[in-house]
Amino acid sequence: MTPLRAGILAAIATVILDQASKLWLLNGFDLARRGVVKVTPFFDLVLAWNIGISFGWLQNDGQAAQIALMAVKVIAVVALAIWMARSHTLLATIALGLIIGGAIGNGIDRLAYGAVVDFALFHIDIGGNTYNWYVFNLADVAIVAGVAALLYDSFLGVPAAKAP
Repeated sequence: MTPLRAGILAAIATVILDQASKLWLLNGFDLARRGVVKVTPFFDLVLAWNIGISFGWLQNDGQAAQIALMAVKVIAVVALAIWMARSHTLLATIALGLIIGGAIGNGIDRLAYGAVVDFALFHIDIGGNTYNWYVFNLADVAIVAGVAALLYDSFLGVPAAKAP
């Protein structure tokens, strides 16, 4: 399998898994009605609608802001796709596919719902205080894993992938 084919498959698998998980949690499991669902002592399912960007930054539900976010996302996906097509290492190409798939998955949410569907919440209780991580989804996991793999490949991979 060529690196490009592996990257494309990573992107497609990411979009499918991300959208399937969100559709099931919204429609099959009905997370909105159930509220917070305790899965483990440190992990809950909770529905959060993110109208901003990563970590809830730039929260703005205005139409102009949403269009601007989508435009930036489209430009980023095109640039990453060009980089992926030019990449020669399997790890970097798969990593770029994960990032592209995650961006597309969250973009689909933004088009369909006007916000990104987030549902995973890690937390820890220390001394009677609860500390929460950001609520995220599978697309976010793919993006973070892709960035981590790109960093690894850039610093330790031989030869390191180069951006266009």
